[in-house]
Amino acid sequence: MPDVGRPNRGSLAYSPRKRAKSHIPKFRSWPNLDGNPKLQDFAGYKVGMTHVIMIDDTKNSVTEGAEISVPATVVETPDIGVASIRAYKDSEYGKKPVAEAWATDLDADVLRKVKSPDNHDTEKSLEKMESLIDDGTVKDLRVVTYTLPSNLTGVPKKKSDIMETGVSGSDMKEKFEYAKSILGTKISITDVFNPGGIVDIAAITTGKGTQGPVKRWGIQIAKHKHNRAGSARQVGTLGPWHPAHISWRVPQMGQMGYHQRTEYNKRIIKVSNEGSEINPDGGFLNYGLVRGNYVLIKGSVPGPSKRLVRFRDPIRSKVSSTKEPQIVHLNTQSKQG
Repeated sequence: MPDVGRPNRGSLAYSPRKRAKSHIPKFRSWPNLDGNPKLQDFAGYKVGMTHVIMIDDTKNSVTEGAEISVPATVVETPDIGVASIRAYKDSEYGKKPVAEAWATDLDADVLRKVKSPDNHDTEKSLEKMESLIDDGTVKDLRVVTYTLPSNLTGVPKKKSDIMETGVSGSDMKEKFEYAKSILGTKISITDVFNPGGIVDIAAITTGKGTQGPVKRWGIQIAKHKHNRAGSARQVGTLGPWHPAHISWRVPQMGQMGYHQRTEYNKRIIKVSNEGSEINPDGGFLNYGLVRGNYVLIKGSVPGPSKRLVRFRDPIRSKVSSTKEPQIVHLNTQSKQG
């Protein structure tokens, strides 16, 4: 008889499944985009899900031109502030910051989290940064942005979430002039992304604490005959005696959830500043009412409601059409049951 194969249960991807260090997701790379400089990232807070009836504009789709029902995630996106500019040079250990210029008047939300450097001279720092750009030392330019959660009624926090955001463009001087023009100002979602556009989304998933291998990896519960060690929900074997080492591939108990996940090529269905048009009767569960700017994302987004969600320019987009979709109906039925 041929040998019976039984592949491992559970994906080994994203290992080790350790708890995220922060609820703020990180982007470690940015796409190289030409054209006028702009921010490559924005942030909002997840509200909940709904569905829309829209015209399918996917080329060569079976339902192209017909009305289809699409699940969508609502993300409230108040304006974000620009706290500082950072200049980086290349070193043998990666990028190293060489200059930083902070804004003079920061919001109370961000001052709850961090203080601007004492005796900081913004003009002098900008002059130093410009001279480093002129002599070719600076190889990358980024800005530090922060959210304003106190403007939201659905998020019970006042401290800002601080992030580092890339600036698009190939000309370093143009990027510097753009960054200098937005330093200390507020940026709206419409200044960065448009309806129909494609974005990458990063967020921290819902935490489930410590879980066993059955729930964490999907292994089979042992049958009665095989369950003589005392528990049916253990892994059958941890490995051989020699080598006396437990491989990381063996499914074991541990942290489940609260991991960073990045989803690529998510489509923006709608961008609006009228929260009343999306609010269901009684508000969204575990969130409440949307009162300001919001974004409607096609499909699901990682994490629970009220969690920070970051949008980035797509780094490997293969989507040809970025037209604004035609929405026929927006569901506002009560989520209360």
